[in-house]
Amino acid sequence: MARIGIMSFAHMHAYSYAACLDELVEAELIAIWDDNHSRGKKAAKQFNTAFVAELDKFLALDMQGVIVTSENVRHREMVEAAAAAGKWVLCEKPLAPTVADAKAVIAACRHAKVGLGTAFPVRYSIPMMAVRQMLKSGEYGEIYAASCTNNGQFPGGWFAKQALSGGGATMDHTVHAVDALRWMTGREITHVYSENGNLLRHGIDTDDVGSLHLEMEGGIQVSHVASWNRPKSFPTWGDVTFEIVCEKGVIRVDAFNQKISVYNDDAVRAEWAYWGGNPDLGLIQDFVAAVDERREPTVTGVDGLRAVEVTVAAYKSAAAGKMVRI
Repeated sequence: MARIGIMSFAHMHAYSYAACLDELVEAELIAIWDDNHSRGKKAAKQFNTAFVAELDKFLALDMQGVIVTSENVRHREMVEAAAAAGKWVLCEKPLAPTVADAKAVIAACRHAKVGLGTAFPVRYSIPMMAVRQMLKSGEYGEIYAASCTNNGQFPGGWFAKQALSGGGATMDHTVHAVDALRWMTGREITHVYSENGNLLRHGIDTDDVGSLHLEMEGGIQVSHVASWNRPKSFPTWGDVTFEIVCEKGVIRVDAFNQKISVYNDDAVRAEWAYWGGNPDLGLIQDFVAAVDERREPTVTGVDGLRAVEVTVAAYKSAAAGKMVRI
């Protein structure tokens, strides 16, 4: 059985990952560390595990892997500390807010001979896996172009503070689209043009919307919108959609369209009840297997780096007003 700890509950995905660990018979969430002691203690109580206030004591525990879900700018220090302690690491996306930090994270894990994974659960979405298989089969011929979105609710808190997040919606959401594109097509992104800003929320440090044009190997043209434009009353946090134009047809997918519409009179709103797969569970299952088998997680640190390279290029493009080559 893989014994796993979670470092920081600053990112909301930590709660989903903890729930997934509780669901797996082959894993055990043995402890939580959080520099926010109140938050960490509440999470430990919620998931019936131990809270350890001192990081060195947490990393000295008898566990094989850790999940890092801190603020973006703290990923590097967290991963480096975990790697030095000999722990396998799954790091929340983005792997880091800068290319230099992402490379340092990868180097630290390689030096320590521990596995490093990046949290890209979209790869474990049942509809997205089906689309990838359709493209890989060759049935649709060459891929010419794609358009994709990743729109979500405004997370607030440290996400809106440049000093802690390193970027806004463009960074937060584009990484998912970039990884999915690379995974589905087997092609790298070569050029980025981006415009971003604050269309919905003024006065925050970070952008809340980004509009990108990407060019991939083989001449594939991609348009992408990343935003925090969903209202609080939206049935789910947001969307992940793709339309892929191919030689022999067009594929359209909405990764979160596995749902039943529920009209809740008590809440006075419509809700979506999910009946499909849980991408987070697939992600955590793979990480647990990687820990047990002492192998790299399927979504690697290098995959995380490639997504960071694109988002960094997007911000450079927006600042310069021109296309940037990766």
